Amino acid sequence: MGHGTVSYRTVAPDQDVVMHDVVSLVPAQPSDVVEQLRKAAGRRPYWPFALAALLVAGLVTGRFGLVVVAVGLPCVLWVALRDRAARAVVVMYDVTDEAARRFDHLINAIIGLQRAHGFWLITASGAITSTYQFKVNAGASRLLSRTNASARLAGPRILVTNVAVPTLTAGSLSVHFLPDRVLFRDGRHVADLAYQHLQVGLEHTRFIEEGPVPPDGTVVDSTWRYVNVKGGPDRRFKNNVRLPILLYGRLVLRSHGGLNLVWDASQVPLVQAVASSLHQSITARPPVIHS
Repeated sequence: MGHGTVSYRTVAPDQDVVMHDVVSLVPAQPSDVVEQLRKAAGRRPYWPFALAALLVAGLVTGRFGLVVVAVGLPCVLWVALRDRAARAVVVMYDVTDEAARRFDHLINAIIGLQRAHGFWLITASGAITSTYQFKVNAGASRLLSRTNASARLAGPRILVTNVAVPTLTAGSLSVHFLPDRVLFRDGRHVADLAYQHLQVGLEHTRFIEEGPVPPDGTVVDSTWRYVNVKGGPDRRFKNNVRLPILLYGRLVLRSHGGLNLVWDASQVPLVQAVASSLHQSITARPPVIHS
């Protein structure tokens, strides 16, 4: 795999690659798990109404208000627990032998991303289309917009399962890796893909950093903030500084249904581990699921 094009961190003026829309990934016949999650998320919780009624009762009963509230709080807690149970989707997996080893590798790879000092989701990308853009954007070939991302073991709150759920998240978007599928959440929208329908790409990208340089990043070159056509400093700008070019690892998740997620991390080996683990899941037989 060769190095990717030099990119510059800024808002893309012409966005030709944009983060996917989860709504477009939802099939006409959603899977049972997605359908259950959507129904559970749509159920209204009743404990806020019970709590409000209790507080009103406490106010109108005068000097006995504290007693009424103290007696009624266990009832509010009971309603809250019922709400939680009604909004929970239980999915149990029978993951053993080779399937368990594959999933453990994926969990460890996602945990490994937590060691990266820089981890981002690319939200938009646009090509440099003029000489002027090239000059004022440090000689970059593409313009990117990105947001901070994180890796953790935390599935959706309403999903109850017997396995750890490695997750990539950025803003309102969460990608949850289950033993048999990948679950996507963007706000209230939910979709999923079987691993067999997922396409995983691994790239090396050269990135021009204008802000803080991640301590674990690999600096491979430098450029000028304002460059001339030949790549040297544009001397028309007095405050022209050199910017470092770093080598980042890029994880690309795609599908024929429109998925297009691009993640950058400051350590290439950490991205390689995630891509390798996902490839194993893509080529493997799905585990048994009980819901």
